[in-house]
Amino acid sequence: MSIKPSEREIKRLLKVRELLKKKPKFVRMNSWRLPRLREGWRHPRTLDNKIKWEKKGFPARVKIGYRKPKLVRGFHPCGRIEALVHNPEELEALDPEIHVVRIASTVGKRKEAEILKRAKELGLKVLNA
Repeated sequence: MSIKPSEREIKRLLKVRELLKKKPKFVRMNSWRLPRLREGWRHPRTLDNKIKWEKKGFPARVKIGYRKPKLVRGFHPCGRIEALVHNPEELEALDPEIHVVRIASTVGKRKEAEILKRAKELGLKVLNA
């Protein structure tokens, strides 16, 4: 049984998440020097790797401290959980105080109109209306 966090607590954690956006760009060792290496992160393994030893002047290493608060991880910036919807029946399980709706890109115009109509009846906010 999970305890629902208060609206105030969620707003506070969303502010913390906004502050944590200022994280370094994690790059692979020597990707700036060797054109054949892509910049994508690879875990530093060898003894000669300066990123592994976190030497001054080298890019930052990936650490768990850069993670966002657990309660607001995956939230939309408005502070609600984003739900991807493919048909109007999926709207029934959503709560307007907790969820916002995003209509899937594969949905056609006719079904999209049905989803918008049903979402308005239920009081759900649609992000890509």
